Amino acid sequence: MKLLVLILNKVELLDELLEALAEEHIGGATILQSRGMAQELCRNSMENSSFLGSLRLLLDPDREQNLTVMTVVRDEQVPVAVDVIERVVGDLDRPDTGVVFTLPVDFTRGIH
Repeated sequence: MKLLVLILNKVELLDELLEALAEEHIGGATILQSRGMAQELCRNSMENSSFLGSLRLLLDPDREQNLTVMTVVRDEQVPVAVDVIERVVGDLDRPDTGVVFTLPVDFTRGIH
């Protein structure tokens, strides 16, 4: 089993994404509000550094937060989940879409 973690930049796509995952029998997700390090640094110190000011130009200035979506999936569900994610949010290799990764899960209790 794997813990699949998605940092979703396009928060407006959350409902569509969750519905698409559910259609593939991937559910039980936990959603957390989050903010990236660069976004936080820019928010707090934009005027104090030319580096941070230039970094802000690369970021979506209107986006205040990301959402972190976590779900435990079987190993064979990982490629299906990633396909669904990219179908909804776009190619994850493009900027301002999101980041997905997995971690091994060696113990669970309470997952049905």
